[in-house]
Amino acid sequence: MLRACGGAALPAEFPPSRRRSRASSQALAAVLEPLGVRLRSLGRAPTASRAAFARRAHCFSLSSLSLPVPGKGWARPGQRLRDRMFTSKSNSVSPSPSLEQADADALDISTKVQLYGVLWKRPFGRSSAKWSRRFFIIKESFLLYYSESERKSFETNKYFNIHPKGVIPLGGCLVEAREEPSMPYAMKISHQDFHGNVLLAAESEFEQTQWLEMLQESGKVTWKNAQLGEAMIKSLEAQGLQLAKEKQEYLDKLMEETEELCLQREQREELERLNQVLEAEKQQFEEVVQELRVEQEQIKRELELTARCLKGVEQEKKELRHLTESLQHTLEELSLEKKKTLEMLEEDKNQPQPSTNQSEQPLASDGLHSNLRQIEERMQELLAEKLLAEKRMKENEERSRALEEEREFYSSQSQALQNSLQELTAEKQQAERELKAEVKVRMELERRLREAEAALRSLEQGLNSKVRNKEKEERMRADVSHLKRFFEECIRNAELEAKMPVIMKNSVYIHKAATRRIKSCRFHRRRSSTSWNDSEHSYACVGSVKPSQSFMASQLEANNIEELKEVAKRLSRDQRFRESIYHIMATQPGASALPRGGK
Repeated sequence: MLRACGGAALPAEFPPSRRRSRASSQALAAVLEPLGVRLRSLGRAPTASRAAFARRAHCFSLSSLSLPVPGKGWARPGQRLRDRMFTSKSNSVSPSPSLEQADADALDISTKVQLYGVLWKRPFGRSSAKWSRRFFIIKESFLLYYSESERKSFETNKYFNIHPKGVIPLGGCLVEAREEPSMPYAMKISHQDFHGNVLLAAESEFEQTQWLEMLQESGKVTWKNAQLGEAMIKSLEAQGLQLAKEKQEYLDKLMEETEELCLQREQREELERLNQVLEAEKQQFEEVVQELRVEQEQIKRELELTARCLKGVEQEKKELRHLTESLQHTLEELSLEKKKTLEMLEEDKNQPQPSTNQSEQPLASDGLHSNLRQIEERMQELLAEKLLAEKRMKENEERSRALEEEREFYSSQSQALQNSLQELTAEKQQAERELKAEVKVRMELERRLREAEAALRSLEQGLNSKVRNKEKEERMRADVSHLKRFFEECIRNAELEAKMPVIMKNSVYIHKAATRRIKSCRFHRRRSSTSWNDSEHSYACVGSVKPSQSFMASQLEANNIEELKEVAKRLSRDQRFRESIYHIMATQPGASALPRGGK
């Protein structure tokens, strides 16, 4: 006896009688029903011929199919079966009239058999060397066999009888080739539930190979495999849902990371732009510092030239002073000599002279008068030289005073340039320190933002948690206070940012005004230097000294520079202005809500 799937026991071989009992028909129907074949109620078979009985027998109906449509490889190669519905000439089973022919052809695949043909069979129940020919059909996982005459009816009517001589379940069977003494192309079907082996034989090697392959494939269809397939399908569906969920989560994370990367890229581009602006400012500062140093060197040279000119004027003043003193001494000597001569003339007039000397008296008087005239002429010349020397001394004093004023102006300009250079250097160092401080502040802000995000996540987890205890409540309270401080600081920074445009506008205008005043200072200083050079050239040509006009603009420019210094100092002491500078260097798209550390 062989056991069918599902525990229904079938006879190893049906009796050869034409009549089939209702019990055997119902058992066969119970075996074939899991395959998707729905049978109508079975009646007693009449005692007619096999052909008539087959025409009246129940057959498989397309309307009862429930299995999926397999591939074309299920049909036997070379078989000439058409894709149409199996029909019964008794019209006891017919397809639904609502189905069209195309639908019937599509559903007809599962009603086909996988393989059929004539094989040699050795008796199953007893040991015998006798072989008999039988017509075999492989339908799903069952091997049905009939008498050899059933083949003609099957090929003619295109349906198979549901009352075979025997049914062999192939699920889980081991099929292998075997050689028998009289049958070289034999096949053995064995199973642990069988009480013996099923021996079949083909007539050629090709048929043997074909039947072996189909029997082995049909043996894979078992109840356990079906249950396993259902479980695998459900497991795969669950895995598919889980994978789809994980895929969506990964996609969401990928989108978040992509947005974060885009934001980081924008922030990096903004930082690069700010770095470029800072580099341009730094280069501009360096250029201004270099120009100021060049101008300072030029002022030093001009100051040295002025000092040399002043030294020459002082030397000339000394020479003129010595000349004046010598002329004064000579005039005094001539005045004494003139006085002596006049006294001698007066004595000669008052003293009576003898007659012998009357002839010599006019000569002596003429000599004295001649000496007196020479003395007077000499005195006039000396007076003229003295007046000229005094005039030149006065001019030298005026020139010395002008040179002194010019030196003071150049000294003040040099000191102003030195102060500007020091201030620019200090501003550059301050900007570098502020940039470093801003980097530290940004790192601190990022850390605080991460802490705030962690506190927010912890708070969400605590709120979503069903278990509450004192420790969790304290942690949640700490997170709430931390977030409160964070958002209060954000509000303060937002209020500060609302005032930034006016501060930045003023700072930009101050920077432009400072640049404009520096250029104006250079222009006036160069113009004053040109005027001073023209004055010296005219003095060399006409022999007179003209005072320098360069100091006339010094008071105005000094006032402008002092005003600029006061404005710069006042702005440097303004905390809001410093915060606005920090905001320029650190503000990035999407980061306006970030808190800023104290300065």
